[in-house]
Amino acid sequence: MNSDEQRPSELPEVIGAPILVPLFPLPDVYLFPGTFIPLHIFEPRYRQMVEDSLDGPGRIVIASPLEYEATSTDKRPEVHPIAGLGEIARHERLDDGRFMIWLAGLTRVHIVGEPPSERLYRKVLVRPAFEQPPAAGDEAGLRARIVEAVLRRTPDILNIPEAVPLGHLVDLLLLKLGLPRAAMQEAYARLSIGERANLALELHGSLPIADSGGPSLN
Repeated sequence: MNSDEQRPSELPEVIGAPILVPLFPLPDVYLFPGTFIPLHIFEPRYRQMVEDSLDGPGRIVIASPLEYEATSTDKRPEVHPIAGLGEIARHERLDDGRFMIWLAGLTRVHIVGEPPSERLYRKVLVRPAFEQPPAAGDEAGLRARIVEAVLRRTPDILNIPEAVPLGHLVDLLLLKLGLPRAAMQEAYARLSIGERANLALELHGSLPIADSGGPSLN
């Protein structure tokens, strides 16, 4: 088994024209900015995707299939238009051709098109999905409530640095709630940090406290 060094993680240059990125549709997997997810790659088409990605920027879009597509046998399920762009931070190539990869979340993106692909896997055109910050007068109060909720649901975290962006904290709370697919997708797609924070707090107040796991903050 071979292990390769970590790759640098930088925000993508997607301000202008859309960029073409490999698509990995995965039900119940949401790549939040600032988190890492481990993935076991075994299907031939996705082995090819990883091989190609390692020869390039190493970026992959993780998108959730539509609710009614998630149990379908269709090899090309429709996916939600708001998805997560990640970069392969580390990978291990197994002797039989499989991969273990660790994908670092960079940013949410809009999927704006899907041209024909000459490869076994799909590719999509994406633009950045810019988040809207809360009003200046609301941020401090929202942050205090989100921090309190995160600490209640994450007993192994004793304190949270001030430098952690509010959007990352809201996403961490969502990950700890163990939401069903439809609820998580709705929350994930909310680009207003204030709206997403209020939704997360509402859900937090309605659900029992339990350790739901999830990726850690970067």
